[in-house]
Amino acid sequence: MKQAQRIIGACIRALREQRGLSLEALAAKAAISYQYLSGVETGKENFSVQVLESLARALDVQVQVLIIAAYEGIAQASVPRLEARFFRPSTPLPLGLKIQHIDAAANLAQSIIYRINRNLRQEIGQPLQALIQGNNFSGLVSNVLTNAFDQCSPYKHNHDQRYPDLIYAEGAPGGVGLEVKTTINVGKGGESHNGHGGWHLVGCYRFLETGDIQFIHLMFAQLNGHQHEQPDWSYLGSRVNATTGSRRTETYTTTLTGTTKLRDGSVYLDTRSVNPSRWRQARDGEIPAWSIFAE
Repeated sequence: MKQAQRIIGACIRALREQRGLSLEALAAKAAISYQYLSGVETGKENFSVQVLESLARALDVQVQVLIIAAYEGIAQASVPRLEARFFRPSTPLPLGLKIQHIDAAANLAQSIIYRINRNLRQEIGQPLQALIQGNNFSGLVSNVLTNAFDQCSPYKHNHDQRYPDLIYAEGAPGGVGLEVKTTINVGKGGESHNGHGGWHLVGCYRFLETGDIQFIHLMFAQLNGHQHEQPDWSYLGSRVNATTGSRRTETYTTTLTGTTKLRDGSVYLDTRSVNPSRWRQARDGEIPAWSIFAE
């Protein structure tokens, strides 16, 4: 036990120094005394799971990532993470959903892909991206992100395996839902097999050199279904891929109006990687105050 205390304590100290935090500052954030924290970092003090969770939150890192970093070296703590400065807090969100839920879910999804890739690189020398076709990979990321929201937010799996992917847990049956899709095509609108109305999340990610993913654009919008008198979806149909010969399932894509709603609802926009200045727009009425186009 003493050895584990020393290993994890040393990692906590390294992460604290990496973030430029003093003993006193980290102790205050974790609601413990700096004397006790000093003992934890040197391996002299034992700690409970609750204390470890508090320290992980204060360091803005998942507990599992902290433990992995402790046993595999501090360099392994470089799991991709969202940056607070790129969140846009005025963007409307589905009932009960908060930015901290989105932050936690996206970071958890990124860390899961990171851990899968770490194991694959060790076993076969290739990341997951090299083994799965593009559309299938995005489908996998969508599933991972959906599961992360189930763990990190009040939106839980729709156990009927039907639309939408997630249901607001505190609402009545048939209440607020959230459909989740991810894509590597930044700024792209929504794509669906059903074109239903309701809240939709489109998460755009990029690949890092390691094969890991990093979300750079997260969009939320409440869309009109394809049967609405002013639909936000158009029917794309079923097409054959000219290269592979495979046939896609029937698909709906958002109209420019629906895509604009999503772009207006950019709750996270990494301006280092995304430049929306030339994106087309189509909407009824004025540009909403929270839109990225209003700035």
